[in-house]
Amino acid sequence: MDLTDEQWRLIEPLIPVPPRRADGRGRPRCNPREVMNGILWVMRTGAAWADIPSRYPSSSTCHRYFQAWVKAGVFVQILNVLAEDLYARGQIDLAVSTAHLCQPKRGHRRRQNQAWQREQDHGNCRLLWPSYRHSRIECFAA
Repeated sequence: MDLTDEQWRLIEPLIPVPPRRADGRGRPRCNPREVMNGILWVMRTGAAWADIPSRYPSSSTCHRYFQAWVKAGVFVQILNVLAEDLYARGQIDLAVSTAHLCQPKRGHRRRQNQAWQREQDHGNCRLLWPSYRHSRIECFAA
C-alpha cells in the first residue's frame, strides 16, 4: 500500500532537495517517493529497518533520509498532511490530530519501562504509526 499519486502531489513540495556536491561526484540520488514508501512500510508494519522489501531502496538509505527529514522537521509536516488527506477522504475519523517529536529514552531501563511510559504519556490513544517511538501522530477517534 504505497502512496497514491494524489498523496504524493500533496507531500512532494515538503520534501527538501538535497544539494549537489560542487565537484559533481557521488552516487545519484534515490527517488524520494520510493524512499517515503519504504519509510511508511516500516512504520505501518512495525518491522525492523533491515527487513524492508527489495522493491524499496536499501534500509540504510531509507533510514538516513528518515533521520534527516525528522531532524529538519519535514516528517512531522508530511504526517500531518497525510492525516488531513485521510480525514478529508473519510478514511479516518479524527477529533484531534497532533504530531510531535519525542526524545528517545536513554539507558538500559528503556525497554522495561517503554510500554508503561507510553501509557503514562499518551493514555489509551491509538497511534497511527505505533512502531516508531520518535515521531508519531496521535489519533483520537471521534
